[in-house]
This record gives sequence, structure tokens and C-alpha cells, in this order.
Amino acid sequence: MGAEKQRTGELWVLMQARRLGIGRKNPLRRWSDRAETALLWCTLVVALVMVPVSAAVGTHISRSLEASAAQQRAVLHKVRARTLESTERMVPSAPGDSLSRVQVSYVDAQGVPREGTTSVVIGTKADTDVPVWLDHSGTIVPAPRSPGDSQAFGGTAGFFMVLGSWLLLWGLFRLARLPLDRRRLRTWDAEWQEIAPRWLRGQR
Repeated sequence: MGAEKQRTGELWVLMQARRLGIGRKNPLRRWSDRAETALLWCTLVVALVMVPVSAAVGTHISRSLEASAAQQRAVLHKVRARTLESTERMVPSAPGDSLSRVQVSYVDAQGVPREGTTSVVIGTKADTDVPVWLDHSGTIVPAPRSPGDSQAFGGTAGFFMVLGSWLLLWGLFRLARLPLDRRRLRTWDAEWQEIAPRWLRGQR
């Protein structure tokens, strides 16, 4: 059974190699077959090139996001706030949502006590220290994106870019094969119309 599977695997590899035009020349290969092989090779090369291109795009996105977050961190002010409410009995407003907004008290950069709202993890008790970010007026604003989040976003963008490009290339390759397949069918039909009468006469 193992030898049979190995033989099947070898035949599959050989068939794929022949499809790519690797190996000895086949006299039965037509122009359309050679055109399809060239098209397939071009598709594979472009697909491989898209890997480093997508990685470069993802890296560029990560750096751009991190540069923007760094600018925000430079103009914002981070302080410690104290929760005035408990979220221990709260339930998520949507599936997978683990945050809830609560009232907090804090002291701004000028030393003025203030109150505001911020998002905390559900289950946070009252009188718990949490970090908040303030703008120049001392108002609580969303926290800047962390470097890890920037890298994750860039990596995700690069992954979906290479995946999308591969799907697009596969679709274009399939579309480009349609006229080649029609040409092959016309050629086979013409050859059959020429050979069939002689073949049928030989059977009588």
C-alpha cells in the first residue's frame, strides 16, 4: 500500500512537472498548450513576487501607524485615574466586547481635580487605578495605538494583500485559459472531422 501511494505521488509530481513544461518535449503539445504553460509560469512568478511586496507594504503601514501614534503620545499626557463605578456586574453590550465605560476621577496636568469617562475591562472594581490619556485641555481622549497593535495591523494588511493578490491571479489565470480551451476544442474538432472518416472506413 505504501509503494502504491509513493507511485501515485510520483506520477502526480511528474504530471505537474509536465504541465509546467519541465522534462522532455512532447510532440503532441500544441501552441495553446505552450501558451498556457508560459501563462502559468508568469502567474507563479508574479505570485512569488507579491510575497515580498506585501511584506514591504505591511511594514510600511506598521511604521506609518506607529509614527502617527508616536506623534499622538508626544502631544498627549498620560495620568492615573481612579474608577468611581464598578463593572463587576455589568454584561457585554455585544458578543466579544470586554470593555465598558465608567466614570473616573483624575488630576490633569495643571493639578486640577476632574472627572470624566473612560473604557475599562468588565470586572474592574470601584476605586481602581487605571491609566487615561489627556489632551491639551485636560479632557480624556482615546489612548494612542500601541506599537504591538501597529505591527499587528500591518501584518494583517500584508497577509490579506498577498492572499487577495493570489486569488486575483488565480481568477485571471482561469479567465485567460478560456480562449485557449476554446481554441483547443476547435482544433480537436477539426482534427476529428478529418480523421473520423478514415478511421470509420478502416473499421468496416
